[in-house]
Amino acid sequence: MNVNWIAERFKNFAMLECEGSSKLYKTLALNIAEDEEMLKLSSNSKEGQPIPNLLFGAVHYLLLKKSDHQLREFYPSIVPYSNMDKDPFPYFKDFCLTNREEILLIVKNKLVQTNEVRRCAYLYPIFCYIYQKTEKPLSLIEIGSSAGLQLLWDKYSYSYGGNEIYGNKESFVHLTSEVRNGSIPSDLSNIPPVDYRLGIDLHISDLTNEEDYLWLKALIWPEHKDRLDNFEQSVKQFKMNPPQLREGDGVAMLNEYVEKVPKDSVLCIFHTHVANQMPEDIKSEFLQKVDMIGNRRDTFHVYNNIDDRKLHLDLYVNGSKQHIVIGDTDGHGRWFDWNLQPEVLS
Repeated sequence: MNVNWIAERFKNFAMLECEGSSKLYKTLALNIAEDEEMLKLSSNSKEGQPIPNLLFGAVHYLLLKKSDHQLREFYPSIVPYSNMDKDPFPYFKDFCLTNREEILLIVKNKLVQTNEVRRCAYLYPIFCYIYQKTEKPLSLIEIGSSAGLQLLWDKYSYSYGGNEIYGNKESFVHLTSEVRNGSIPSDLSNIPPVDYRLGIDLHISDLTNEEDYLWLKALIWPEHKDRLDNFEQSVKQFKMNPPQLREGDGVAMLNEYVEKVPKDSVLCIFHTHVANQMPEDIKSEFLQKVDMIGNRRDTFHVYNNIDDRKLHLDLYVNGSKQHIVIGDTDGHGRWFDWNLQPEVLS
């Protein structure tokens, strides 16, 4: 893997992902981009994996396992008061070289499967919208579900900058997000009924397994206390309502599982921040399969990261297809745009 290409990945990660969100990861990413030893270490990841997330997750994972290295002082997820007065990179590099073999084992074998539960804050109004327009219960198939936390969007509560709370008001999980551009539908009070839900992933993260649980926790950025709190609470909710999860290739298995979906329900296929890990030929095959399914039954496909970072909705109703760009979203669900107009399904 070309180190110059990897260096660009770290630079892009620093400026596009970390700016205004993580001073620690921005500082580290910009330094790694100029350090050949660190770039070579990062080059051992599987093809298609987001390399910065994988390396940072590996280091965070080892630190969470009670390492006493000085690097932990820069991680607010581990110590009450993190130290950003000093440059963290020398400590980071020393930790990586000291633990090189363990880090290599992780980056060669682990997958970035961040279960960012706050993305449900924009999934909830989409599924409400579909239910209001079709008046049928929903059947959910999530591709790249990881631990399945996003499959439980109807079990959480939500607010969007005002006093109104939507969704399941008895939930352990309360998610807040901002509508940056546009305005969401005025009526989100009725939680859509779900007849069927299934998550498919190459590797299912088992939240009852301590290693899997710790890895998902390590993928949460150290400064993001709200994300960590959301994760911990959603794990409690998951244990009360575990969805059906299947390990395997979601694209290859899609037709098989669509056949199990109740015929009198609305099929909703969705995935967020997954398609960027698919090779181009697999993306093309996936879209062709969804088109063919949409020719046979009403289908709604919710996704991002196929052609761009925006959130999209493809509607297949009575054999006719519409494509809607809903808008930009923050990768961690802190805000989203809403350009889905009421007349689309009228």
